[in-house]
Parts: sequence; C-alpha cells; structure tokens
Amino acid sequence: MLLDITALSAPALLAFAGLFALLRPGEQRFIKTCVVLIAASISLLFTLNSAMLLVIGHKAMLLPILIDNITVILSCLIAFVGLIVLRYSTINLREEKGGDRFLGWMTLTLCAVHILVQAGTLWLFALAWLATSLFLQRLLIFYPHRPLAIRAARKKWLLARAGDICLTVAFILLAYTFGSGHIATISAQAGQFAGSASTTLAAALIAAAAILKSAQFPFHGWLTEVMEAPTPVSALLHAGVINAGGFLLIRFSDVLVGAPGVLAVLVAIGGFTALIGSLVMLTQPAIKTALAWSTIAQMGFMIMQCGLGLFAFALLHIVAHSFYKAHSFLSSGGVVERVTAAKRPGRVAVPSLRSVALAFLCALLVFTVVAVLFEAWNKPPQAVALGIILVLGIAYMFAQGLADAAPGALTRRTIVYAAVMTVAYFALQQGVTLLVGDAVAPVPFAGPLEWVLIVLALTTFSITAFAQSMFPHWADHPAAAGLRVHLQNGLYANLLFDLALRSYAEPKGLRS
Repeated sequence: MLLDITALSAPALLAFAGLFALLRPGEQRFIKTCVVLIAASISLLFTLNSAMLLVIGHKAMLLPILIDNITVILSCLIAFVGLIVLRYSTINLREEKGGDRFLGWMTLTLCAVHILVQAGTLWLFALAWLATSLFLQRLLIFYPHRPLAIRAARKKWLLARAGDICLTVAFILLAYTFGSGHIATISAQAGQFAGSASTTLAAALIAAAAILKSAQFPFHGWLTEVMEAPTPVSALLHAGVINAGGFLLIRFSDVLVGAPGVLAVLVAIGGFTALIGSLVMLTQPAIKTALAWSTIAQMGFMIMQCGLGLFAFALLHIVAHSFYKAHSFLSSGGVVERVTAAKRPGRVAVPSLRSVALAFLCALLVFTVVAVLFEAWNKPPQAVALGIILVLGIAYMFAQGLADAAPGALTRRTIVYAAVMTVAYFALQQGVTLLVGDAVAPVPFAGPLEWVLIVLALTTFSITAFAQSMFPHWADHPAAAGLRVHLQNGLYANLLFDLALRSYAEPKGLRS
C-alpha cells in the first residue's frame, strides 16, 4: 500500500499544480510558478522513493495501477526531465502573455504521462493516452496567430485521433479475448492466446497506434512543423511524449511476440524510417528541424528494436534519447550563437576509399574484441545484429579519424571514443536486461523470418554507412546534388500528405 500511495502522489501533485496554474489567467503568476516548480520537485522525490520501495520488495496493491521496473524507470525519467523543462519554461516565457496558462497545460501533460506509465488497466491506459494528446495539443497552439503552428497542430490532432481509434479497438479485442481489462493478467496469459485471430488483430492495431504516435514515415510531417511552438514544448515532445508509442509496444510486448507478422512490419517500417530520417537530417539547414528529423530517425530505430523483440533495449533507447533530446532542444539557441561566433576552418579531412575500408576493418576489430569479452555468442542474434549496426556508426567515426589529412589528435580521440562506445553498448545491454527482468517478453527465437529481417537490416544499414562515408567525394556530382534536394524535402512524403489533407489541415491564412 505504501508503494501505491507514493506512486500516485506524483501525478496527484502535478494535477493540483496544473489546475491551480490555469485558474484566473494572468493573476498571481509568481505564486503559480512557485507552486508548479515545488510540485514538480516533490514529484521527483516521490518517484525516487517509489524506486527505492520497489527495490526493497514492496508491491503495488491497487488494481488500476501497475508498478514494476518499467514504470519506475520511466516515472523517474518523466519527473526529472519534466522538472528541468518546467524550470526552463519559467525563464523562457517570463515575459510572455499567458505564461501561467502555458505552465498549467505543461504540468497537466506531465501528469497524464505519469498516469500513462503507471496504468494497470486497459481503460486507464486509454484515458491517459488520450489526455496526454489533448493536453499537448493545447501547448502546440500556444501561439494561435501563427498559421504554421495551427496547421501542424491540426495534422497532429487528426493522426492522434486515428491512433486513438486503433488503440481503443485493440483494447476492446484484448478485453474480450482475455476476459479481463488488467494489463498484468493479459501479459501473463498472452502465450495461451498467441496466434489467435483476435490477438493478432489486436497486436496489429497496437502496432498501428504506436506507428502513428511515434511519427513514423509517412506520418511524420507534423513533427517537423511544430517548431512554431515554444522551445520547451519541443523539448517535452521530443524527449517525452513522442516515446509513448515505444512504451505502448514495450508494455504489451507479450501480446506482440505472439504475432510474428506484426513484428516484421515494425522492423520494416522502423528501419526504413530510421534510414530516411538520418539521411534527411544531414541536409537540414535549421538546427531545430535537423533535431526533429533526428527524433524521427531515433523513433524508427526504437520501433525496429521492438520489431526484433528487443523490448528491453528499446526501453534503454527511450531513456538515452530523452536525455539527449531534452538537452539538445533546451541548449539549441546557445549552440547557434556559439557556432555563428566561431571561426569555421572548413572541411578538415576527407577520407579516401582506402581510409573508409580501413575504418570498417578497425571498427569490426574493436567490436569483435569487445564482443568476445562480453560473450556475445550467448546473446540472441537480434542483439548481435544491433551491435553490428553500432559498428557501422563507429566505422563512420573511424573514417574521419583515419583520413590522410586528419590530425593525429583526432585519430587518437576517435579510437578511444569508438572503444568506449562499444564497451558501453554491451555493458548497458546487459544492465538493462537484468534491470527489466521479466517485465517484458523474452526475445523471440530467431526463425527464418527473423533471419531475413536481420540480413535485410544489416545490408541496408551497411550500404548507407558506406555511402555516407564516401559522400564528400560525390558531393559535386549532379546526381548527388539532385539527391540532396530530394532529401532536403523529405522525399516529398509530407507534401503529398499535405495535399491529401489540404481542406482540413491548412488554416485560411495559408491557402492560395
């Protein structure tokens, strides 16, 4: 019972603070700010206390909530990042009209996300899922006089409602099939209903809801257009709310592993989105737009991890990405100023074909040594495949450091960074597997379908990594210039989506 009270205290405090901030807009702004920050700080303490209680053996007793290792990890993440974003908001919007209203909706959004990760029943999960989306919508239209902000918010609203429908139908099917609305019961009995038509359809609808929520290609355009909202909204969205799709897949992992075809679709869509997003990101001139495409790519990689059955690794990905993206958005303004003021010497070193080939060999050698130390042969092939994809990123680093004109210091730092990254990957991999335990479904056996997906993923990522390393040599070719234009426009997928939704999504101020 103590764990229940502690866990529920965090969202309860945030709900009170958020509603208080929305009362009498424009009045008592200083007091409202203090209440919000104090509530967020105490909520962080409550979540840390929940983690301690879970470690020493306390169990959650209330049926509507589910407190396990996943819940505690994400609750601590939400509370910590939320406090930072709220504190930044009080400074960033200090002179803005309606700043107290902004703090109120942001605090309520954090409250809804807290409830989402703690939900123990399908219906509480669905309610928190909807509330998170609706509260975030209020933040996206904080500047109602900006037509671009309204258009992006409308597109996001439409896709979110489509995801809500998918999730609601999936939950109805699960409740009917399992005869229970408790998530723990469904997870425990998922193996008994694996392969049934209703469970497979529910898994497909859950996957569709996650794809729509996490801005997967071609439903990604709204995420690159919400930059008209204040910077704290971007930080909260990219570091928190956008991860809800991945959390949905992780929470219902036991249901998903019983539908291999659905997992295969997740691998295909997530992998393609990761590749396209990472390539388009490199062509964007605006830092926030580049960060938005980075988020799309990262969410694609997370979806692909879930499709491979590596749900524990996807959870690790959520945590790492949240910290990275919150810091990136909140510090983006200062980065632009520093880059503008700095002297740019131009391209330091362009790797030759020999340097690229040597870089791939060195990265493979580093990976092999570390893999032997961590006994990689005892790991699922899906996990090893992800390690090889990491090697491709390390190879790109090596290529810069091993270029003929590269300074010696750059080469040494590159080797050290590559070794540290590889060791950290395997260490974190083992750590999160032990930490999560049986809270997620075990990695499924790699059958013929899984092996085809693994080979396809490795092939496409390898070609992309090699092309990226050699691109400086092809940059002046007319074909490369044309490809850059197409990538800079996101392969026009968002344009086609806009045309299809023109009558709904575009405000009057943007219509021709």
